[in-house]
Amino acid sequence: MNQKTLLELVKKHGSPLFVVDHAELRKNYALFRKHFPRVQIYYAVKVNSDPAIVKTFYDLGGSFDVASIQEFRTVYEYIAKLPAKARQDFIWDKIIYANPIKPVETLEELDRYKPLVTYDNHEEVKKIAKHAPHAGLALRIRVPNTGSMVELSSKFGALPGEAVDLIKYAHDHGLVVEGLSFHVGSQCTNPQNYIQAIHLCANIFAEAKSRGFTLKLLDIGGGFPAAYDATVPKFSALAKQINQEIDRLFPKEIEILAEPGRFLVASAGTAVCKIIGKAFRNDKLGYYVDDGVYHTYSGVIFDHCTYHLKSFKKGTPQLCAVFGPTCDALDTISLSEQLPDLQIGEYLYSENIGAYSAASSTHFNGFPPATVVHVNR
Repeated sequence: MNQKTLLELVKKHGSPLFVVDHAELRKNYALFRKHFPRVQIYYAVKVNSDPAIVKTFYDLGGSFDVASIQEFRTVYEYIAKLPAKARQDFIWDKIIYANPIKPVETLEELDRYKPLVTYDNHEEVKKIAKHAPHAGLALRIRVPNTGSMVELSSKFGALPGEAVDLIKYAHDHGLVVEGLSFHVGSQCTNPQNYIQAIHLCANIFAEAKSRGFTLKLLDIGGGFPAAYDATVPKFSALAKQINQEIDRLFPKEIEILAEPGRFLVASAGTAVCKIIGKAFRNDKLGYYVDDGVYHTYSGVIFDHCTYHLKSFKKGTPQLCAVFGPTCDALDTISLSEQLPDLQIGEYLYSENIGAYSAASSTHFNGFPPATVVHVNR
């Protein structure tokens, strides 16, 4: 998004501002479809659950990965008025509840919709059998997360060696396991994570078949990296490697799902903040702005992300620190930005900040989250 548009928006709506470009959402969705023609796209709603973003992907024919009952309800709003059969078909075909651990209350609410849900342990099977017996299951497998920005394997995933026993355990409790799922970790820049995971799942498919269980789908999860900088591998190259292994190991009748989130929304978000203070500390110029790590820049803490700040004004750059508005010293966006000499009241902006960021923004210290503005809807 160009600087002129951003300045017009911030002058109209005030700061801090979080701008979502829906033309970029559509572009990213089309790019994913182009490079993964066999894969059904389930947008990971947790990455940014703004209903307007969900609607854009819904209008594109997208499917959805939800991780809470509230995220399920956000998606359900768009199908609530469909005829009963069409609504149920959508839930079965286009929604996966991909959080392996679910509260009893959630399962009881979900059961009427007969959804596809993930699991990874014996206790979850017993809960599902009792409280959501109409659900279909996908077993989540623990896979390598080496080199991913956010590691998930320590919290979720059954060991490959126990997979078929867990499939049998679900079957013995009257449930049907439709297939397998995995997640290689968020912002995965190591293609071998996907390759190894696909190989592990192919072996489990074969073992399951030998023991009388036919699996129908493979969910390759998320982790597809956003192009934050030049070190991120080209998406087309990553897709080519993944597609080759899927086509080699899984026949065409096996349905392939994916749960991209960051890849779809990161580049669609831009944050604009205002300088509210200025001081020299430790021989370095420091700017204080009206957004921070408890708000749009929450990814600095929760997501291990670096969001560089840019100035609307030209000038000789110098090494600067940028701090958020709260009284907590943790509220530090960066200690090493290259920015010119700016005045209180001028603006800074950060690109590629659409993923998580606003989704994990808080009201800490009494400062409200940034105003969200949607463009090109």
